[in-house]
Amino acid sequence: MLTSTFTHVPGVGEESERALWASGFLTWSDVLQSASAPNAGQVSSQALVAELRKSQLALEKRNHQYFARKLKLKGSWRAWPDFRDSCAYVDIETDGGRSGDSITVIGIWDGKEFVALTRGHDLDAFREVISNYSMIVTFFGASFDVPMLQKRFPDVRFDQIHWDLCPSLRTVGLRGGLKSIEKQLGIDRGETDGLTGYDAIRLWNRYRRLGDAEALELLIEYNRQDVVNLETLADIGYERLKRAAQDPEASF
Repeated sequence: MLTSTFTHVPGVGEESERALWASGFLTWSDVLQSASAPNAGQVSSQALVAELRKSQLALEKRNHQYFARKLKLKGSWRAWPDFRDSCAYVDIETDGGRSGDSITVIGIWDGKEFVALTRGHDLDAFREVISNYSMIVTFFGASFDVPMLQKRFPDVRFDQIHWDLCPSLRTVGLRGGLKSIEKQLGIDRGETDGLTGYDAIRLWNRYRRLGDAEALELLIEYNRQDVVNLETLADIGYERLKRAAQDPEASF
């Protein structure tokens, strides 16, 4: 979808993008190789070609910062297939507070390996771990997880492409919290089914006050389900968003 995207060009909206597709310009290459490049709405052919050349070079160089700036939060889903091999699905747990020091667990899943960084053990390793990724996927992360992480790690540059599933899934008929959407889609959480954010706080407090290792183990499993399921939701959400981009009247 990324190389079929034109809305990242300043002045090109979704309607102009669909007009380009309808005219046979389905990819950047179609425009760049055309003997007569098209205009796109109010954007001249010269401006369109210039930006697409930059985009092509950025993709070749895997310059994720370029696409983070151009796609912004709303269009970030379009980059997912191309950057999926360098994508971190991220979710945090807290003790109920709102400061950076309230973070208790940071869960990261990259499609192959799950890492749980915990307060008092290896939470500071987040700096190094997150630097390995070009894209992050969260659920409500733009409003909660990332601001909390920025408080805890003010020295970290969060310049990855960021796809927040919460607002984008809402546009394609999947509304509610993470657990609610999982149930709508029939996703089974196993032993952590029914646990909530409140339970995550309770489990952490039990571990901290009583040294209950089983409580921490269950908390980490709860977090693992969160991040692993984000990939499943991304798969489903991407297909729906792609369909909606092609047909704004599509129903789900």
